[in-house]
Amino acid sequence: MSRNNLLTRRSFLRHSAAAAAPLIVPRTILGMKGRPGANERIVTGHIGLGGMGRFHFNALKDHVGALCDVDEEHLNAAAAALDKPVFMHKDYRRVLERNDIDAVIIATPDHWHGIMAVHACQAGKDVYVEKPSSLTIEEGKAMLHAARYYGRIMQVGSQGRSLPGAHATCEYIRNGELGKVRRVECWHYENPVGGDPSKTGDPPPNLDWDLWLGPAAWVPYNPDRVHFNFRWFLDFGGGQIRDRGAHVLSLVSWFLDLDDKGPVRVTATGEPPHTGMFDCPTTMEVVWEFREPELTIVWAQPGLHGKERTFGAVYYGERDSLVVVGGDGGGVFPEKVGDYQPPPNGIHVFKSPGHHQNFFDCIRTREKPIMDIAAAHRVASLCIMGNIAYRLGRPLEWDPVEERFVNDEQANQMLSNPGRGPWHL
Repeated sequence: MSRNNLLTRRSFLRHSAAAAAPLIVPRTILGMKGRPGANERIVTGHIGLGGMGRFHFNALKDHVGALCDVDEEHLNAAAAALDKPVFMHKDYRRVLERNDIDAVIIATPDHWHGIMAVHACQAGKDVYVEKPSSLTIEEGKAMLHAARYYGRIMQVGSQGRSLPGAHATCEYIRNGELGKVRRVECWHYENPVGGDPSKTGDPPPNLDWDLWLGPAAWVPYNPDRVHFNFRWFLDFGGGQIRDRGAHVLSLVSWFLDLDDKGPVRVTATGEPPHTGMFDCPTTMEVVWEFREPELTIVWAQPGLHGKERTFGAVYYGERDSLVVVGGDGGGVFPEKVGDYQPPPNGIHVFKSPGHHQNFFDCIRTREKPIMDIAAAHRVASLCIMGNIAYRLGRPLEWDPVEERFVNDEQANQMLSNPGRGPWHL
């Protein structure tokens, strides 16, 4: 992707309400090439303060320097929890303009991740963005390009990789304790059915509905679309496969060393909801076929263990199998893995000190984090192409190098979104 495929700094400012102001570069970039000293506090701007956004805010209160949310109730609740005044605004661009912010924590609905992360890189900020990294594959490619072009650190919030049990399991599998793994079966309970169209009306005064929609196609306000429920709409979230799937498949990709690889074929089936507003399929099965390595990954709702355990994956090796329950911050790892230690000449994998700490460490060292945007983009791509195959109702061939469907222009048109108003990549 060329530089011209991204918004330039000039166009970023032109679309900003404060276009007359110059783009302000953080002090750490001017003085230390974006690398705060070991004793310098990293100052964070928090964009999105509901759900996981509030979690990050609570965990990083000592670092908070700015708050942003399109819902004044979220914004005011976060501000009230601090013992100091901080900058507050509903428009994330106002946070990016500040020279006292080193990094941003993006925890908005999925359809905002791509454009905010790219703009943050252009503004000289390091980025922690919630999973799944992007809503479309072209957004993910733009995020990766922006991070590399502008020399930014971009950590994605699949925090399962920072669990000690996940680290031990990764080394256990990579050192061949299961033999070659040829099949992984992921499971998760069904997507919910719901959403009441009769609630459609005017948004409440505390919510900027137009800014909440941002790059998404305009739809009328309904309280059953916003906040947590955005997950159950294909145009905003994409269902369990993109929500929890971004955790489960992150571990699959890490354990099997797939972070720079992709499938060659994807097949998906599902049962659409027959009532309500939500449009993600209730039950769903997606099959990804890899050629190098030879591997099949299955995502099934409810799947093999769907009625007895919430979500997870079974790894089938030539000599043994392994069940990993969960995959996010609450993963449960097999007893036989324990605190596995590879042999001295075996494969040793980096051990994260914690997802936030790893992000802060990388801001200082400029090393890639445990869930770098490159790996997160590959994981999100699996989820995205699964939903595309479901929507089109046919198997799709995939070129993992070009990151396009093979001889299927209808499918390729679904790799990006046109955006709305000024919100484009």
